[in-house]
Amino acid sequence: MLQLKKEFKKMKVRYSDLKNKRIFITGGGSGIGASIVEHFCEQESEVYFVDINMKDSKKLISTINKKKFKAPTFIECNLLNIQKLQKIIKKIISTKGPIHSLVNNAANDERHTTEEVSEKYYENRMAVNLKHYFFAAQEAVKGMKKIKKGTIVNLSAVSWMLGEGDKVIYETAKSAVVGLTRSFAQEFGKYNIRTNSVVPGSIATERQIKHWLTPKYKKLILEKQALKRQLKPEEVAKLVLFLSSDQSSGCTTQSFVVDGGITYK
Repeated sequence: MLQLKKEFKKMKVRYSDLKNKRIFITGGGSGIGASIVEHFCEQESEVYFVDINMKDSKKLISTINKKKFKAPTFIECNLLNIQKLQKIIKKIISTKGPIHSLVNNAANDERHTTEEVSEKYYENRMAVNLKHYFFAAQEAVKGMKKIKKGTIVNLSAVSWMLGEGDKVIYETAKSAVVGLTRSFAQEFGKYNIRTNSVVPGSIATERQIKHWLTPKYKKLILEKQALKRQLKPEEVAKLVLFLSSDQSSGCTTQSFVVDGGITYK
């Protein structure tokens, strides 16, 4: 009993309904996705995640094991291969049961200008940042419809709201994620399937720190944010947990912004 009390004390929030629920997460090997995977594992959910980066994914599993959270299942997958992605989801449903929560997270915010974009690059960026969201949901909702319950959380980004101008195709895709979310919510609502989007701002992931969060850019972000501190991946992950749990049972069609107040104006 004492050990149990200690475990509950360590966990900031316990969503009892997420225990043993099947969760499928795309791009779960690093960044925000890795934090989402870890937080669901802490809740003792049955987590499956796909990623193209095996090194980061294995490192994440090792971290989770050291923390003695429930171990996730990692499946290597290039999300440009829609057939493989849907086959993975279909196998989980047929062998384990319906996926209760789908988290469409994988994306890449590679910088580019309009002049640099070829037709091939355009199609690639849309495939990386949008296409797999649709087809993952298309397969996952089959099981959700049978049990008349489920959640889909799609990750967007505030950059499309701000119009930053240095990644136009990425921003186009991320704005489309919101439209996709609203459409799914209306189409699947009759099956008690809730769909929401989470819209992160500047989040201090390893990738962002390495490539974009220079002292100058960080200073600019903090000047614009209402909160004068750098946001962390876990602050996005916590919201994803909430939207996947029964505690948000009345929430659907909505976009929830996690940006420290940068889009207030």
